[in-house]
Amino acid sequence: MDIAYIPSPSRGVLYLGPIPLRAYAFCIILGVVVAVWLGSKRWVDRGGAKHTVGDIAVWAVPFGLVGGRLYHVITDHQLYFGEGKNPWNAFKIWEGGLGIWGAIALGAVGAWIGARRRGVPLPAYADAIAPGIALAQAMGRWGNYFNQELYGRPTTLPWGLEIHKTLPGGEVVTGVYHPTFLYESLWCVGVALLVMWADRRWSLGHGRAFAVYVAAYTVGRFWIEYLRIDEAHHYLGLRLNDWTSIVVFLAAVAYFVIVGKRKPGREDPASIDPAAHEGAEGVPGAEEKPAGEKTTEKTTEKTGAKAAEKARETVDGDKPSQLLDVEAEEKAAGKPAATAAGTAEKTGKDAANPI
Repeated sequence: MDIAYIPSPSRGVLYLGPIPLRAYAFCIILGVVVAVWLGSKRWVDRGGAKHTVGDIAVWAVPFGLVGGRLYHVITDHQLYFGEGKNPWNAFKIWEGGLGIWGAIALGAVGAWIGARRRGVPLPAYADAIAPGIALAQAMGRWGNYFNQELYGRPTTLPWGLEIHKTLPGGEVVTGVYHPTFLYESLWCVGVALLVMWADRRWSLGHGRAFAVYVAAYTVGRFWIEYLRIDEAHHYLGLRLNDWTSIVVFLAAVAYFVIVGKRKPGREDPASIDPAAHEGAEGVPGAEEKPAGEKTTEKTTEKTGAKAAEKARETVDGDKPSQLLDVEAEEKAAGKPAATAAGTAEKTGKDAANPI
């Protein structure tokens, strides 16, 4: 007798009156919040402004959701199109079905738009947000648990997942399977920790921390995908997502190596976020006077102060060398030496009445 130590969820949706609260959506929202929080913290540590990550996420998140859904619908089109299928189900995102590859690809487009509007280099932003994305994926996978989807092969392991659900065609699935959602969730937590450790150890920059995230995630996705038994396209004995993992892994490693040789180290903190160093962050008096006026005013004050000081030195007799010269001339002419006060007075009058 098989014993499931991970019971099947009793429900995946709660109703607040007529409003459905779906666990799948809640897990995604919670993941986004954590990603923005951690990304903001890392961005500030790198020299950026506090709200930059959130402002760019306003663009990246909607693009990512659309991209993730498009990838799922395109690669699993047989679920929505064809005889006996309802194409409108392709819009029911709350029932599950987000492809991470599409989410990252189109999310990057949204992030690029947001970063461009803020004057922020996209690779630096990607480095800051990378661990947060991994944690968001870890939380999002629990939405698959509540929807009872993306499970693996049957197993007798004590951490097997009990599944009891009715498929759209009426087939009832009951049994204990590999909890691939849990495997991927734990793997993503490990990826987040790996990226933060590597970034701190080697000061990764110019998109290399993001490349570490991508490469590490694809390694885990490859073997987890191999355990899954849900319907998918196969090519040369491998699922489509396995091939995608291989290609993306190679691209991430190549990027890491090439950029590491061309741009070692991390970006200059003063260059990654203009908002952290300009009036956009509320610097008082940033626009009171043009820079030219301030410079001219300061120069005039400095010149006037020097002229006044020089005049005082001449009148008050603060330069002994000048007084000695006057006394020497008077002695040579047979005149009694003038007092210091008289000499200063004379010198002052001469200065005031030039010939």
